[in-house]
Amino acid sequence: MEYNVYLLATDPNNPCRDVIHSRDTDLKIRVYCLSEDSFQPNPNEIQLFGYAHSKLYAFETIDISSEDALDVVGAIQWYADYIEYPDMEILPEDPRPGHSVAM
Repeated sequence: MEYNVYLLATDPNNPCRDVIHSRDTDLKIRVYCLSEDSFQPNPNEIQLFGYAHSKLYAFETIDISSEDALDVVGAIQWYADYIEYPDMEILPEDPRPGHSVAM
């Protein structure tokens, strides 16, 4: 079984502005702490959400390509392990009232 290796770029001035990088692909995901950051979803990217340690996180891809789309959930699961919250439920929509996308 092949596993992807992920790296984390952190902002020393803002602990809620991490970027997950795949070592083996072009996948990059920006992490937002929604209690501390404003977040405007980019309609051309994939957004997923999750609660950990009483915080709501948003995960948004950066210049996603179709071949990297399947690795997004794995990268977020890796991040959940990294922040010591391996049971993070990954949500497909923003759970905050008034923030879900109407289809």
